[in-house]
Amino acid sequence: MNFRYFRRLLVAVAALAAFTALVPAGAAATSTPAAGYEQFTGCPHPGQNPLIETCFRSVISGGELQMGNVEVPITSPITLSGGMTASGTFDFNSNGGLQQAKQTVPGGVIGFTGFTWLAEVLPPASLVLRAVIELAGTPGDQLAQPASLPVKVHFLNQILGNKCYVGSNVTPLKLQLITGTTSPPPPNSPISGSEGSVAVTSPSGITDITKGINVDNSFASPGASGCVLTLFGYLPISIDIPINTQSALPSPAGSNTTIQKFNAEHVAAVAVYP
Repeated sequence: MNFRYFRRLLVAVAALAAFTALVPAGAAATSTPAAGYEQFTGCPHPGQNPLIETCFRSVISGGELQMGNVEVPITSPITLSGGMTASGTFDFNSNGGLQQAKQTVPGGVIGFTGFTWLAEVLPPASLVLRAVIELAGTPGDQLAQPASLPVKVHFLNQILGNKCYVGSNVTPLKLQLITGTTSPPPPNSPISGSEGSVAVTSPSGITDITKGINVDNSFASPGASGCVLTLFGYLPISIDIPINTQSALPSPAGSNTTIQKFNAEHVAAVAVYP
């Protein structure tokens, strides 16, 4: 499928469907989404980026991100929102980007660090580990394939300090998401996503994509950095090396996987900001 052609076709249909909702020609564009399009508030209005052609919103409702031996199940929905220009450049305002949602990491701090002795000095509740998947650069065209999504993972627990990450803005996890079948280097085997169901809602012109699945198992994962042992008020000590040893990080391409179940919607920007 020619996804860029398909995207342009859907945008044209959406613009036509929304035409009757537009204000008279010559009127100034608004900076607030029109009624019925409030979910696209993360899409830049013309005063922020006049080149935006398509407003986009996706909710990742499930799946996982596996890096080396670390598994981050996606159980709290993550929203990605913004807009794309005609050339596929992604942009977003202060209401958009990748919403930060905390995920619970199986094995907790002990599984992440390998420090089994922590169970002897701390209660179980203080060893729970959360992870937040954050943007580490500008996403690519989310209606093309592959849809590039550079991310980093922030691990949250008071024992690890507040700057414990896998990936960074300089060395992100460079996800290349597709709904088709991957061709990863070994030892990974191909996995398949799903385009889901696509429908255009009338009269809003919004294109809805439901029950889609994005996949990628060809990316590399950098090692952990900024992780420090902060315990009982002692001077923080870097524990990047034991974490990387325990978690098999950095991990080369072909040894990591992400599966993202999603529902998405997009529409012509002129409908959102008439």
